[in-house]
Formats: sequence, structure tokens, C-alpha cells
Amino acid sequence: MLIEDYILIDWEEFETGVLLDENEDWILIKSIPVDFQLDGYKLINKKYLENRFSNDNESLKRVLELRESVFEKPEGFEFGTNTIEILKWVETKYGCFEFQDNEEDELFYGVLSEAKGNTFYIDSIKSNGEIDLDFDVEFSKDSVRTISFESDCFKAICLLFNDKKA
Repeated sequence: MLIEDYILIDWEEFETGVLLDENEDWILIKSIPVDFQLDGYKLINKKYLENRFSNDNESLKRVLELRESVFEKPEGFEFGTNTIEILKWVETKYGCFEFQDNEEDELFYGVLSEAKGNTFYIDSIKSNGEIDLDFDVEFSKDSVRTISFESDCFKAICLLFNDKKA
């Protein structure tokens, strides 16, 4: 089990997680957002990685061992060839996706509306699970810094969104 801290360019807080897999573009971790809490998966875009280093918190390692936590990639997960493929995989598996771009404190929940070349649009999902009909933002697939799924908040938004669709 390798626990690492990840510093992203222009972000104040670092990400911590158990390293599960990586390719030349992305790092997949089981996220540890605070203290001893495990909460979902996070993909970190290496393009925005300023530094990474081993987390030497022996108490954290021991707690994860005592819990007998198992750290594996999600079933069926593949990195894909680009950001859009990863977002599509998350959307297909869970009904929606979550990502962050250059704004550290801003999360986007949505479903893919349109993708052309390097840009894409989403149907943004509000915290109550409804589509935000006034949301019209163009994203660059290269600006996505993190993609997260299976956190408690993500599951809640997906449940509300999927319930509203039914």
C-alpha cells in the first residue's frame, strides 16, 4: 500500500490517497480527503501535478491496515485514450460524473451534452439532482484536473439525479 500526497499547480490544498494505478496522463487513487476517512476514487491529471511524495503518516497506514481496507481499481475501469472517454465511462457506470478544472473549490456534476475537438459542454446537475437549464459553459478537455467518483457526495448527487430521471 503506497499512500501519496499530490500537489496540483495553483491549488492550496494537496490531495492524499492510496495509489491504485497510473498511466502517462492520469493517476488513480482511493481518496483520503481528511484524517482517516476513505471516500471514493479520484483521478489526477498529471499535466497539473506540481509534485508528489510519499505520505509517511504511520498512524494512517496502521488504521487502514487495522480496518483491513482493500485497495483495488473499480471493476471495469480503464484509463481510456482521453478525458472525454473517462467522463463517459463514469457517466455510463453511475449516471453522471464529477470533475474539477482550474478552480480548486468548484466541483462540476453533470452528463456530457456535446464534445467537439478539445472542447465539451455538460448538462450541469445542481445539488438537488435537477439539471441547471441556465448553465452554458464551454470546457476544455485539457483543463480537467481531477475526476472523482464513488464519494459520499457523488453518490448522493447521482441518486437524486437518477431519481429525477425515473
